[in-house]
Amino acid sequence: MSQHNTIALVTGSSRGLGKNMAMALAKNGNDLVITYNRNKDEALAVVAEINALGRKACALQLDVSKSDSWESFAKALAEALKANFDSDKFDYLVNNAGIDSPAPFMQTTEEQFDLLMTVHFKSVYFLTQKLVPLMRDSGRIVNVSSGLARFSIPGYSAYAAMKGAVEVMTRYMAKELADRKIAVNTVAPGAIETDFTKDHLAHPGAREMIAGSTALGRVGVPDDIGGVVAFLCSDAGRWVNAQRLEASGGIFI
Repeated sequence: MSQHNTIALVTGSSRGLGKNMAMALAKNGNDLVITYNRNKDEALAVVAEINALGRKACALQLDVSKSDSWESFAKALAEALKANFDSDKFDYLVNNAGIDSPAPFMQTTEEQFDLLMTVHFKSVYFLTQKLVPLMRDSGRIVNVSSGLARFSIPGYSAYAAMKGAVEVMTRYMAKELADRKIAVNTVAPGAIETDFTKDHLAHPGAREMIAGSTALGRVGVPDDIGGVVAFLCSDAGRWVNAQRLEASGGIFI
């Protein structure tokens, strides 16, 4: 096959941080596959924004909480790569899709725990396993963690534990995919202002507490994160591997 455009897949990229990552990757010259859970119109609007930048894009439905759908998603991706990009491979995988379900340790239910584990850990493990055969050698994988894997805020014990597991898994993936020269890293955002965090930030004093605990003195915004992911999926980031890169403005240092 002749020289190809690089193609990135960002899960959960119809809004919020995922959308910002996808747009940053597009601005860096990559074509995009974005995924959405329920809101197809939102996803198609992102595709249109990416097309307006002169890049190709398509949207696929993916519910990472449904493990029986991961195999069929891999097949749908293979078909979409051929139909939209005339390619049988893609280059960059960003495991971003997630949910928020905070609860104190003593009140966390087994159902909450299991859902968080499936979405934030099990899906990253097994979906990546199914997608790696569709990746080109020398590709990149970026797993999204959280500052909460380093510092502790009550209410996030299960969520943060899953992100901690992702960080360990990232190092193993980097080791075991090294024969294909695929680099694997983790990006750990701090508190970022998105619809994911709006309820927490609405609590009296929450915004002030975060800004006051952050060396750079404010709550993060999506534009603080997308470029970090784009860097890791660029030639400039080629020698970064098996690392945890926290983008938090220096919170709780």
